[in-house]
Amino acid sequence: MLDPEQWLPLLVVVFTIISIFLLSLPSTFRPDVRFKKDGNPIKTRVQILVLGDIGRSPRIQYHALSIAKHGGLVDLIGYTSSELHPRIRRESSIIVHGLAPAPDCLRTSNKWLFLLFAPLKVVSQTLSVYYALGYRTPPAKWLLVQNPPTIPTLLVAQAICFIRNTRLIIDWHNFGYSILALKLGSTHPLVRLSWLLERAFSTKAAAHLTVSNAMARVLQGKWGLKDLVLPLHDRPFPEFQPLNESQRIGFLGRCPDTGPFMHKLSTGDMGLLVSSTSWTPDEDFSLLLEALVSYSKLATSAQPRLPEILAIITGKGPQKESFLSRIAALTEAGKLQRVHVRTAWLSVEDYAKLLGSADLGVSLHTSSSGVDLPMKVVDMLGCGLPVVGWDRFEAWPELVREGINGRGFHSSDGLCTALASLFGSEKPDLRRLRQGALLDGQRRWDDEWDSVAGKLLGLCT
Repeated sequence: MLDPEQWLPLLVVVFTIISIFLLSLPSTFRPDVRFKKDGNPIKTRVQILVLGDIGRSPRIQYHALSIAKHGGLVDLIGYTSSELHPRIRRESSIIVHGLAPAPDCLRTSNKWLFLLFAPLKVVSQTLSVYYALGYRTPPAKWLLVQNPPTIPTLLVAQAICFIRNTRLIIDWHNFGYSILALKLGSTHPLVRLSWLLERAFSTKAAAHLTVSNAMARVLQGKWGLKDLVLPLHDRPFPEFQPLNESQRIGFLGRCPDTGPFMHKLSTGDMGLLVSSTSWTPDEDFSLLLEALVSYSKLATSAQPRLPEILAIITGKGPQKESFLSRIAALTEAGKLQRVHVRTAWLSVEDYAKLLGSADLGVSLHTSSSGVDLPMKVVDMLGCGLPVVGWDRFEAWPELVREGINGRGFHSSDGLCTALASLFGSEKPDLRRLRQGALLDGQRRWDDEWDSVAGKLLGLCT
């Protein structure tokens, strides 16, 4: 047994370590303290976290802009690799805090190296996110977190909310475990572990926002979440508007990808097809290529009156180079005689104008969970652009109504049939779908957000 002279110094050391730890914890939110900006009171302060590129997360940016519009102050936290929405840069009530990306040596597309590097990457991200939420930003009443990614986002968010007396809102875009399953397979033990962690870390949130009714049903039913679960559908932002003919002709003439085809596009001898992608595994662009090859064959044989197609695919991502190589090979082999394919990366303004100038939008989003929805389709409908898309998942009918604002397909043959039908003589079906798209596009982001998230945050009545 130690005598007092031996254990007393040890006790002092332990007490000192505990004291330093407690004193170094992040400051807490106090409801009695009123937030001010430039000496003027503000309604609330919200931290928004996305463990991804802010510029490629439009829904998160829209959240921030809506909160600022209604008198809130926002600390927006995430990677800043891409250009932010122009309104974000101009809005003084939104403070952007960039996260340091994980070291390049921890990034890999190899399945086995991923298993080795993933734990190290998680540690790096955990420290970065904890420091940003706890020390780089003041305490806030609310923390809104995009999920996925789940690990380590939700764990760190729960810890910060406990320490800082902050209320957590999870904005569900999809399920993290279902995206991991695309890489590792649905039966992999890490996928099962990811599902268990995702479910466990989400139980203490004050509220949940979902992109579809189907997702809300899964959270309330299969996941057993009893907290507030509110569907908040994506809706188009003001930039995404229909164009009149003069505006359309003006954009087509100055856009580098459409300018050379201006005459054919304006006379109807060529149809403009647009798709947007992040070039990730949940979008199979081989379907589009196969359909375009079939369409070209059809237009040069059985149906020579079909117009040419200019297909413009926008976005950045890991599978883009592979796609470009396939296009080059098919073109050289003479299999795309009536089809021209271009890829582009556009500003928000020009992307919206491209959608407003197009004849048809294409979505190849297959949904890893079956209950998420592609925001690209929302933007298309906002511009009055009818959509054809992969329809074999539960949430699809919440966005596209068959024969009213778009059409579905579930094979390359089905997509080719839809293209031939819609671009056929006089295009009556395409005009009817455009009217439906124009009608659906009238409900905007502000209409949706104010009635759901605005009320939740106490910013709207």
